[in-house]
This record gives sequence, C-alpha cells and structure tokens, in this order.
Amino acid sequence: MTNTSAQDAAEFLPEKYLSGMFYGNGWTAGDDTTQAIEPATGKELGQIALANAEDVAQAAKSARRAQREWAALTPDARAEVFLKALSIGQAHFEDIVTWLVRESGSARAKAAFELTVTLKSIQLAAAMPHQAQGLVLPTTPGRINMARRRPIGVVGIISPFNFPLYLAMRAVAPALAVGNAVILKPDPRTAICGGLVIARLFELAGLPSGLLHVLPGGSEAGEALCSDPEVGMIQFTGSTGAGRMVGQNASRHLKKVSLELGGKNSIIVLDDADIDLALRNVAWGVFLHQGQICMSAGRVLVHEAIAEDFVKALGEKAAALPMGDPTDENIAIGPLINQRQADHVAKVVQESLDAGATLVTGGQGEKLFYTPTVLANVTPEMSAFREEIFGPVAVVTTFADDAEAVKLANQTEYGLSAAIQSRNVSRAMAIGEQLQTGLLHINDQTVNDEVVNPFGGVGASGNGSAIGGPANWEEFTEWQWVTIKGEAPAYPF
Repeated sequence: MTNTSAQDAAEFLPEKYLSGMFYGNGWTAGDDTTQAIEPATGKELGQIALANAEDVAQAAKSARRAQREWAALTPDARAEVFLKALSIGQAHFEDIVTWLVRESGSARAKAAFELTVTLKSIQLAAAMPHQAQGLVLPTTPGRINMARRRPIGVVGIISPFNFPLYLAMRAVAPALAVGNAVILKPDPRTAICGGLVIARLFELAGLPSGLLHVLPGGSEAGEALCSDPEVGMIQFTGSTGAGRMVGQNASRHLKKVSLELGGKNSIIVLDDADIDLALRNVAWGVFLHQGQICMSAGRVLVHEAIAEDFVKALGEKAAALPMGDPTDENIAIGPLINQRQADHVAKVVQESLDAGATLVTGGQGEKLFYTPTVLANVTPEMSAFREEIFGPVAVVTTFADDAEAVKLANQTEYGLSAAIQSRNVSRAMAIGEQLQTGLLHINDQTVNDEVVNPFGGVGASGNGSAIGGPANWEEFTEWQWVTIKGEAPAYPF
C-alpha cells in the first residue's frame, strides 16, 4: 500500500474514530477497547471500542425511539439517504478498499469485488421504499381486504470477519430501507471495515441520529442483543456452532431469527468438463480469500478418469499463487485472520495426512500465512473431508460415476453451495437436482453472490431463511392483515 492510500483512508475515516469509539447517537467513547490489528504485519490500525450488555440496552432504546419517526418518513426521504450513501461510497472507493485489504487481510481484487457488491446492495435498498408493500386480497363485496408489510422495529445484525463489509451491509441496508432501525455488532477482528466504515457512510449520507448503532463486541454483547426486548429480529452470519447458540438465545425470547451459517461445499468436475476452465474455477473457489468464505469449495470431487492429470495441474496452479502482504496488488494469497485459525488449518491438514491423504503441494505455515495446499486421495473418514477448514486447502476426492458424485457431495450436514463442471448441461442439471444445497451453479464455482438473488442454505448451513433480492421484504418485515368496511356488521350477539 502506498502512503497516498493510507492517507486517503485516514481522510475518509478520521483518526478520532479509531480511538475506541461507538457509533449511534453520534460517536461516543467506549469504556473497554481492543486493538485493531493488520494481520499481514501485526501493526496496530487503531483502537476499537467493545460493547457490553448495558451499551446494547441503551442502543436498543434509542433505536426504538428513532425507528418510529424513520418509518413515518416519505419513501423519497428514505431513498435519498441510500442514494447519498451510494455516491459517497463510490467517491471513497479506494479508501474503503484499503481498509478491507489492511484489516481483513484481503487481496485487493477480492476487496474491490466486495465493495462493488456492497455498493450494489445500497443501490437496491434505495429502490425498496418505492416498491409495493402488500397485496389486495379477494373478499366479499363491500369490504377491502389487504395484507401489508410493516417494519419489525429494531433489527440486530451480527456479522462475520471474512466478507466483513458486504455481509453486514447486505442486511443493514435493506433492514433500514423498509423502515427498521439497526444495531450492528461486527466481528471485533474486522470492526473497522465491517462496522465503522458503514457508520461513516451513513453518517455522511445524513441518516437520522439513533437509527444505526455500530457496537463491536464479544459474546456478552451478542447475548444482550438476542435477549433485549426492544430488538425484534436477529440476523446472524457466521459459524454453525455460534449460529446454533444465537438461534437458541433469540428464539427463547420469541424473536425472528435469520441464520446464514457455514458450509462444506462441493465442486464436481465431470469427465467431460473443459479441464482448463475447471481448474481455474476450482482454484478460485478454493483459494479466494485464503478459503475463508462460507461458500468456498471445501471439496473438489473429480471423476477418476481425469483425476491424475487434474490433480497434478491443480498442484502446479496452487504452487504458483503468490502469497504475502496483500497491500501488494500482485498478491493472491494473504494472511489468515488470526493464529487460532492458522492453527486449525494446520491441524486438519496434518490429521488428514496421518490418515493417508497425499500432500500434492503446500502444507506449510508461517505466522498467519499458510501456503496454498492440495490434498489428494482424501476419503470421507478424514478430517479434511468432514470439517469446514476455512483455509487455502483443496481437498480432492475421486468418484467413479454420477451417482457416487451425488452421494459424496451430500455426505455432510451442511447445505450451502454446490457447483458442477461439465460440457453436458443436461447431465449437470440432473446431478444438481439431487444435491441438498441452497445455491447451485452449473459451469461455475461455489463462491457466488450477485445481491439480487435470495441467499441461504439448508441443514447446518442455515435455518431455511434467505437474504437478498426478493427475499429482503420477507426477511426484514412482518405481515399485517387489514380489513375495511364502510359500516360495522350487525352480528347476532
């Protein structure tokens, strides 16, 4: 990163906001703070305020008051805020990308893509206040029968570290657009690019005070958000283990809950696939952002007729990927988010090697960097086949026919994303119809999101809810049935 980039980022997000500040009713100093660390270098980027239960309670009360006035505004007034936020985000594109690269360890290409889809989510949210918000239902003459969508009130959003900006904004923007207030709890590891950047965008766009609160924090803040009576809904994106706890806590208080969780996603390479294109799709799906994506291709299922040559070529491609500090634009593989994650990747790889997997390339770690790795001869009993690794590891398993490919792909509790590579689209679709997955991509890879699409998984990948595109109205509002008559009926008693 050049000095100019660092200076630009500082101008968008002034240094005072990086000294332990919350955002809600303006910027407020927090009592407890933690360092924001650049994973590639270990340098401190600033101080992040950590919210406690009392901070959440105060924010919820403030948000509930502000929400009533916000929901009563005209559609034009609400839409204008999003259009301004979009313009500000476009003007500060390089500034925001710099924060994503430095704090999340993202390669610049991934960061630029993440910001692009983030801005698209703001753009789509700007249109929501002017969209139809209900239905006129059939009824008897002389009566108007309607079902209309109404905001939930206060929506709590708990977002992860891996796509920190987009996975927060894809919920924040539509939730606000339909008339809710929002309390966002970003992961403390990426609280700048996944939290303070969002606060700053909406502050500059003129969002009324108290409508958006950004409160980084740990389990105490998350539990408080799930239990607070002023919060009507929780939207959580993160690991399946944490999601189960969030779901239990929020459901106990009768809150609406949306869970978008982990995945052990398969990309199936059939024997009739274009090998060069399949290799490029597999490499992208496995190694993008060091594999730290819920949609990453956690299993590469390859037809045995092409497996030997395919694995060799995949190993060569992986070994050629440049790894290092992602502020260098030529870098493809950056650091993992922290040492705990790096240790987890190394553990799963070693366990699988001990169980008989073959190391084709990689398998080495230094600090937070783990070399792009290809494991061959992986069987369903091995850790690499079963566990979500969240690291740059291609897990290759072979199959003899289409039926076995389906069996292997479905041999998991997860059900988020799947992809199939084949020149025969009909054959690929026939396989896809049998896969237990919320997202299916024919002749593409598993890491896909275009904002306009409903996004959600099944099984351990989610609770059947979806977020994005046409699903947003369903997700962030609740139905109200309304009937109107000119005169009250004369009931028998």
